[in-house]
Amino acid sequence: MERTPPPLDGELRFDELTCAEHSDDFGHILRHVPEAVLLPGSADDVARAIRWAAQRGRKFAAQGARHATFGRSLVAGGIVADMSTLGSIGVVEDDRVVVGAGARWSDVLRATVAQGKTPPVLTEYLDLSVAGTLIVGGVGGTTSAYGVQSDNVLAMDVVTGEGTTLSCSATENVELFDMVRAGLGQVGVIVTATLKLVAAPESVRRFQLVYPDLATLLRDERLLSGDERFDAVQGAIAAAPGGGIAYRLDVVKYFDGDPPDDTVLLADLSDDPNQRQPTTLGYFDYANRFAALETALRANGQWFFPHPWLMTFVGDSRIESVVTAELQSMNPATDLGPFGQLTISPIRRSAISSPLLRIPSDDLCYAFNFVRMPATSDAEEVQRLVAANRTAYGRIKAAGGTLYPVSAFPLSQHEWRDHFGPAFDQLDAAKRQYDPYAILNPGYDLFEQLRPQPAVG
Repeated sequence: MERTPPPLDGELRFDELTCAEHSDDFGHILRHVPEAVLLPGSADDVARAIRWAAQRGRKFAAQGARHATFGRSLVAGGIVADMSTLGSIGVVEDDRVVVGAGARWSDVLRATVAQGKTPPVLTEYLDLSVAGTLIVGGVGGTTSAYGVQSDNVLAMDVVTGEGTTLSCSATENVELFDMVRAGLGQVGVIVTATLKLVAAPESVRRFQLVYPDLATLLRDERLLSGDERFDAVQGAIAAAPGGGIAYRLDVVKYFDGDPPDDTVLLADLSDDPNQRQPTTLGYFDYANRFAALETALRANGQWFFPHPWLMTFVGDSRIESVVTAELQSMNPATDLGPFGQLTISPIRRSAISSPLLRIPSDDLCYAFNFVRMPATSDAEEVQRLVAANRTAYGRIKAAGGTLYPVSAFPLSQHEWRDHFGPAFDQLDAAKRQYDPYAILNPGYDLFEQLRPQPAVG
């Protein structure tokens, strides 16, 4: 590649150290070394760099917090953009805030909570970039009520694969808006996003509940998904400390002023009342609760081990049989790890509006995720778990389940077409229109990459 970049407000680095730092992600499974790393000083830099890359037949991918698990934002021999330099957070208005693509949700929440506001949906781990979750959907504890994060973005500025900056929303460039949201970064690079805001609660009443078996856990999840007494309902299954399997439910109620009545909140539930763990904490502290786990995992080194996660959606009609089959096919202690778990959280399908996010047809679905946290970096063990992901996905898909495409295993282009179903042709048409040379985000390998390249200019 020619080493004379276009004029930039930031810089394009070719040095070995910078490229090495951007060749890995949170999954620590795949490694691809780029030829150059863009540190954009402005949104215009992204457009300039994309045009420059396209003219030289190079691929281009945006990186936020690099929290992908299977190399989706890596580019061997191409250009990656470190979008953390575009992390601005604008003035918090009554119902919205404009942020840079590389802003982390933790920083967005700090800014909005200070003004009594919050995004309606937050991921469980807040140190993800805004654009990084918008291109996959962004599932959180309040998704059953508000949808995913990409359902709650009001507008975006996007740089296409031709290096053209376009604004899009539900009323402007609508097709582009729909193909960017949960579109895996295939048609454009988000540079700014206007996020919807709602009133933030002052406090959270949280209960951790324990169940004797899967059927009882699911009974209460169905009950609570229908009566809306809690603001978030999230189930988990993990290896029990003394052996066996533990079934838990984490439920929260937001409130201002006086706390809610625990008796009313917990009425008719089937958990073990002797093992209930109630706590009250501030809203930000609750939302940022996984920061403590990150600190612990960094301290013992496990944060830097591979993370071969599998994330899916399963309909209510099949959830019990699917989860039972997966439990029978694994050893939770080794297949999930000491800090890992299966999560199983109810979602009302009607809350989802992003057209590219694939959800089963049941009115009630579940986010069913394999949060694998192996206590080893052994390459053979990691590949075993990646292979286990593919096998498990095959069973889940046969039961009508769908993939949340941040999962750690490869899909062929045929499998991606099958995943998107009728929406694939629309995404393919948008790809041809907005990224005709197929340079953007090649890590997903969705499309045929052998397309004509522009003349060098």
